[in-house]
Amino acid sequence: MPGELLGIVEELEPREGTYTYSGDIYSSITGKVIVDKDKRTISIQPLTNTPYKLKSGDIVIGEIVNVRDSIAMVSISAVKGLDEREILNDSNFVIRISDIRDSYVQDLSREFSLGDVVKAKIIDINNMRLTTSGDSLGVMTSRCARCHEILSLEEDKLQCPSCSRIENRKMSKDYGTGVI
Repeated sequence: MPGELLGIVEELEPREGTYTYSGDIYSSITGKVIVDKDKRTISIQPLTNTPYKLKSGDIVIGEIVNVRDSIAMVSISAVKGLDEREILNDSNFVIRISDIRDSYVQDLSREFSLGDVVKAKIIDINNMRLTTSGDSLGVMTSRCARCHEILSLEEDKLQCPSCSRIENRKMSKDYGTGVI
């Protein structure tokens, strides 16, 4: 029950569904108490399917909804590991040109295109920033800029099966697999 005393901060680290007051840990939601003795953490698993509040470190799936010179805007639709949970998010996140790859990126429009589905990591929840730096992060699905067919992965390049156009993207190693 919300407000129920669960433990003290000297023994356990409070996680999702808890809050602290004067060194004590309390439940903030109704649910099942989960204690991880190895990691010394305590959390509450909600009994209801309440919307999930995004946090830094989450791996998310979203769609590129705007591309500018130095940023791409992303509308988040899913969080890795939370198949059925609704997401508490009504704003777009941004991927800065400096957060696309570990290496220098000169032209953001060669990395992302409007409508691309991307896998990204939240690096700053307060400023709503994402990164696609790393092999597992990047574009998961993309469409041809000419004929709008879904691009196929052909030897590390994206090629349109209809018009044979070749396009560049910052691809995830999981491009086209549907694996989150």
